Amino acid sequence: MQFRAALFAATMLAVPLALAGRAVAQPVSGPYVSLGGGFDLKTPVTQKNFNVGGVDVPGDSKAVFKNGFDGNAAIGYGFNDGWRVELEGDYIRNGADKLKTGGVSTKASGHESQYGGFVNGIYDFDIGLPWLYPYAGAGVGWQIARYNDFNAGGATINQSRGSFAYQGIVGLSFPIAPVVGLSATLEYRFIGLTAARRYYEGNTALPTSFRQQGEYNNQINIGLRYEFAPPAPPAPAPTPVAAPMAAPAPAPAKTYLVFFDWDKYNLTPRATQIIAQAASDSHTQNVTTLEVNGYTDTSGTADYNMGLSERRAKAVAAQLVADGVPASEIEMHGYGETHLLVPTGSGVREPQNRRVEIIFH
Repeated sequence: MQFRAALFAATMLAVPLALAGRAVAQPVSGPYVSLGGGFDLKTPVTQKNFNVGGVDVPGDSKAVFKNGFDGNAAIGYGFNDGWRVELEGDYIRNGADKLKTGGVSTKASGHESQYGGFVNGIYDFDIGLPWLYPYAGAGVGWQIARYNDFNAGGATINQSRGSFAYQGIVGLSFPIAPVVGLSATLEYRFIGLTAARRYYEGNTALPTSFRQQGEYNNQINIGLRYEFAPPAPPAPAPTPVAAPMAAPAPAPAKTYLVFFDWDKYNLTPRATQIIAQAASDSHTQNVTTLEVNGYTDTSGTADYNMGLSERRAKAVAAQLVADGVPASEIEMHGYGETHLLVPTGSGVREPQNRRVEIIFH
């Protein structure tokens, strides 16, 4: 059974990978809807405190269910910082297989259906891959567990009982390039019911009842999620214009822009190319000083952003020195979230404001 579950997961993983292409991943922003479903594995359920015809029967039984299926739909809201909340409805169905009592197995028929709703909190992780966003979350809610024609050699039960429920969620989302805001998802869910529930059948010569507590489902699902207002993809870094190899007069002040990922000060491959170009151009022009100014966007506190801008300026200055620019010719400044290249409000992740400017003097 474990091998079949692993094979199913591997097959489902291939689907969103094929669809992902080169889409740009962004934190979920604003309202969204999702739809999913897949494979459900219900663990054996303990039934105890049997009473048959008014007589208590000692011992417990284990109700074993066949592998089933599940479906879920949700509406939610993303806060553009990794966090999102959603309201979800679900449905689960598993056919009855057998009832184990004291080492004896009895063939069972019928099925159990489970349905209800959850309130979920989920966090999306930015791991630096534009085609992949892992996420994890948890939810609490209410589930109805209903036996439909459940029979294991005795009374037939058709009853519903409710229970408080919880779930844990881990998954991967893959933005689909041709449709902005649309992502494919692959996820694992664990659902647990906590309340004790008593089922009974009184339409027989020997009325039967039993108590049931603890019911757990493992699920592997695939799905789709659509955001109605996804954030715009970051603008590409401008390409610096190459300076002439020889100039009859000192070149005017020239600026190079080096861009950074959100909350990062490490240099991307594109950033090192621009810095190398600036270092090379400084040798062919009448440059006395290279001014290196660091900036951030408005997400985060002002004090934190000031420090981050200084770390970005130091990273660029260090690379200029590595590319042959004398340290004595470099002046570094950190300006934090001031002097925005693209004016925004507070708390906005604007890619073009996460930059370092290299200015020739």
